[in-house]
Amino acid sequence: MKKTLSVLLFFVILFTQAQENSNPVKELYHKKEVYITMRDGVRLFTSVYIPKDASADKKYPVLMQRTCYSVAPYGDNEYRKSLGPNRFMQDDKYIFVYQDVRGRYMSEGTFVNMTPQVSHKTKKEVDESTDTYDTIDWLIKNIDFNNGKVGQYGISYPGFYTAVGALADHPALKASSPQAPVSDFWNDDFHHNGAFLMGYFRTFPVFGVQKSKPEKEAWYKDDFKKLTENQSADGSLFYDHIGTMKEAVAKYYPDNFFMKEIVEHPNYDEFWQKRNLLPHLKNIRHAVMTVGGWFDAEDLAGPLNIYKTIEKNNPKTYNTIVMGPFSHGGWSRESGKTYHNDIYFGDSLATFYQKNIETPFFKHFLKDDKKQLQLPEAYMFDTGKKEWKTFAEWPPKQSNKRTFYLEANGSLTSNQPNATAYTEYFSDPNKPVPSSENRRDFNGFSPRNYMSEDQRFAENRPDVASFTTNVLTEDLTLTGEILAKLSIASTSTDADFFVKLIDIYPPDEKENPDKPNVLMANYHQMVRSEIMPARFRNSAEKPEALKPNQETAVTVRLQDVFHTFKKGHKIQIQVQSTAYPLFMVNSQKFLENPYLAEKSDYTKAFQRIFNHSKIEVQILKD
Repeated sequence: MKKTLSVLLFFVILFTQAQENSNPVKELYHKKEVYITMRDGVRLFTSVYIPKDASADKKYPVLMQRTCYSVAPYGDNEYRKSLGPNRFMQDDKYIFVYQDVRGRYMSEGTFVNMTPQVSHKTKKEVDESTDTYDTIDWLIKNIDFNNGKVGQYGISYPGFYTAVGALADHPALKASSPQAPVSDFWNDDFHHNGAFLMGYFRTFPVFGVQKSKPEKEAWYKDDFKKLTENQSADGSLFYDHIGTMKEAVAKYYPDNFFMKEIVEHPNYDEFWQKRNLLPHLKNIRHAVMTVGGWFDAEDLAGPLNIYKTIEKNNPKTYNTIVMGPFSHGGWSRESGKTYHNDIYFGDSLATFYQKNIETPFFKHFLKDDKKQLQLPEAYMFDTGKKEWKTFAEWPPKQSNKRTFYLEANGSLTSNQPNATAYTEYFSDPNKPVPSSENRRDFNGFSPRNYMSEDQRFAENRPDVASFTTNVLTEDLTLTGEILAKLSIASTSTDADFFVKLIDIYPPDEKENPDKPNVLMANYHQMVRSEIMPARFRNSAEKPEALKPNQETAVTVRLQDVFHTFKKGHKIQIQVQSTAYPLFMVNSQKFLENPYLAEKSDYTKAFQRIFNHSKIEVQILKD
């Protein structure tokens, strides 16, 4: 009996090891590594995975991702664990291609953040679109058994390379899906309307150190790796002791070229303007599907602006948008139950997207799928009703404009005030309003959970102004862009204004058994937020000081939403002048370069919000 058990145990161990060592990619695909030479002579390292059953009678399309984050593992016999944007497409088989962009890992050349697009090219001028063109051209001519069609995709920075690669205009390029792409570093990722994302401070080793030779591993020194991996620590302690931005840069990044560029260009000058992709999104002739997440803390503006710009400039192009209830890239990872922070949105939403939206898109345009593509112009998720909806255009035309006023008594009302009054709060840069109570989230590469976080912690602070509607008697669905038109006055010469749109749950809201320590009754869920430095109220290129105590208009664009405030809920607007450590603290003293502020520049101030300040929204009609 003991001998039989031992034999069984032996085979169980062998089976388990075989399962652990099996790799479906290696079973289904051949891998080859090549250098592809660009038109200026720079060679880009490229990994190609070719289905083993590819033949003259069975050809496959090419699906490509270009990335600054490494195409590892390196080596002809070293295989990725998965291929493509999802498992359905891996099983359906494509020729999958991964490429290190210029200056990254095994590729030659010099890395440039958000490579400026060259408008009028000579034969030797290069940018990301020419690199995309040259790569596609080589693949079509040199990889056997391709069907002559190429698609591209990518999330985050690879999403940018996909968006700019859409300008390659190669005849073989048939489908692009930029996902969570940045479109303009002044309004997404590292800045919001020019306000610096302090919560990104730990990311700069990745983006601001050049390599001197081919590298298979990270060549930059990341002093923060242990901090970001320790999710049991209080991440706010790092930011509490970091000092001013000037002190922090001197201590941690004296030689970081990207940080140097940011500090030397505080305004929207030519340096940043050249890195704005949007003006170049013209003459796009192939299909585009832009994807984003409503709670993407890194890249929310990018997907919305890229879709809208392509739609405006290329009206005959097949151009669609998908926005789900996800954080950064959450649609690429199935989590079972889909949560953002404390909020549950449904089951298997990433799988739904991958199976019913992403896979059919690429199959139709790359595999000559004769079935009619059943995708709408806009596949959008209502984050209040928690369901997918489809639209023939975005924002939907079947909506009415409504205005809410910020009453001096703390009310948020549709009634225009009869007399001028104001709400006042006291802002001290030395004691900024926390951007979040989630101290673990401050440990991360960049904070994410705040996008839907409970805002009760800020509601009654003396440095926050809150405005709330009565209990809603019917559902109210907001679609499209939210616009806050503030009328302010400050006792200082500079200030930021951070505006939050909040969904207040009823006092009898039931608890979620998955979140037993979260009080859902009266939960103040943030739906959308945005910051606007008053210095840029009239021009991002030429900042202007505030005149103390003078009433001034400051407009804050909160970007798009699709959210139903349900009957029994309330709508709230919160306004504040700091949100730290998410955003760098404004000294509240006008300086030519706010990155060089000293502690002695920090100025306490009273901020007034006049009651004819208003929030403009679009209400979806039934």
